[in-house]
Amino acid sequence: MKLTIRKDQLNDAIQQVSKASSSRPAIPILGGIKIDVTHQGVTLTASDTDISIQSFIPVENGEFVIARVEKPGSVVLPAKFFVEIVKKLPSDEIELEVKEQFQTMIRSGSTDIQMVGLDPEEFPVLPTIEQSEIISVPGDLLKSMIRQTVFAASTSEQTPILTGVLWNLADSQMKFVATDRHRLASRTANVETPDGYRFSNVVISGKTLNELSKIVPDDHTHVDIVVADNQVLFKVDHVLFYSRILDGTYPDTSKIIPQQFKTELVLHTKKLTDAIDRAYLMSREEKTNIVRLVTQEDGSIEISSSSTELGRVTEQLEVNEMKGEQLRIAFNSKYMLDALKVIDSEHLFIGFTGAMSPIIIKPTDHQHSLYLILPYRTTG
Repeated sequence: MKLTIRKDQLNDAIQQVSKASSSRPAIPILGGIKIDVTHQGVTLTASDTDISIQSFIPVENGEFVIARVEKPGSVVLPAKFFVEIVKKLPSDEIELEVKEQFQTMIRSGSTDIQMVGLDPEEFPVLPTIEQSEIISVPGDLLKSMIRQTVFAASTSEQTPILTGVLWNLADSQMKFVATDRHRLASRTANVETPDGYRFSNVVISGKTLNELSKIVPDDHTHVDIVVADNQVLFKVDHVLFYSRILDGTYPDTSKIIPQQFKTELVLHTKKLTDAIDRAYLMSREEKTNIVRLVTQEDGSIEISSSSTELGRVTEQLEVNEMKGEQLRIAFNSKYMLDALKVIDSEHLFIGFTGAMSPIIIKPTDHQHSLYLILPYRTTG
């Protein structure tokens, strides 16, 4: 194998695929990036078996020559070193040459590096996915759906299914749900789908979705999504991102969401976020994150937290609307902040059904998202 390739193009592709290479691989080959060179272009692949990312660099882009291939071939190079070295090479062009026993020469400017490569035949084969049913979602929408749900997924491997985000699709409406049993986030959106196409109980790891989000563009570029039996494929430009679907059945969360409320508030999102953020600073010191919310007779609310060592924060906050009974409730301020920070509406609705019942938070200007937090049982 021998080729010369533009450094910027190679570096961009390596940065994308390296997200799938394992930092502590069970076998050395999983810590590598596979490079396949043909006269059509260069394909880079990395995989840790849970996710696999492949990026293709064509030899030409219109009139623009990206790579000159002298001899096709394949090699696997250690990802960690390869990622760092390509970034730091001095010239705009890089020459790669693979010799006997996969010894790889990397030349750029006056720099000459020899790397020990691995046999590409030992690299895992990417899943084969039937691409008959494709959903197309704008990149900015997909990113916002991930951002507005993934924070509520569990980080505990004791219940692996809850470390993922549940995807359901029916009647051209896609819904994401995440919960760690203490809170819940859901987001829906209308998407382009083949007629009558639907799926349910597709659960994708939260960590995987965070990595996917880094690859998806911020603009309206469409991401094609293909769901198979145990894999999901995402296609963005020249990048293929494969994710394993988590095993197991996601719990039915619909029954825990109250439909009727004893107390209803409409508040300014940023003012509430800032007030709880200040209270969180004090509650964090106490290692409890507990913040209390009390409705006042004059139609305002009081937000407070305390620390035995530092003292107390108390804040009065005006409310746009208040309906129902007076209320005194305590909750985890970090969970509340996580939800408030992803709400993109100027005002929000909070519904309470009692001091020990789930708290529901929703934007006021659309019905696409909903957040739930379980309150704390406290004394005093």
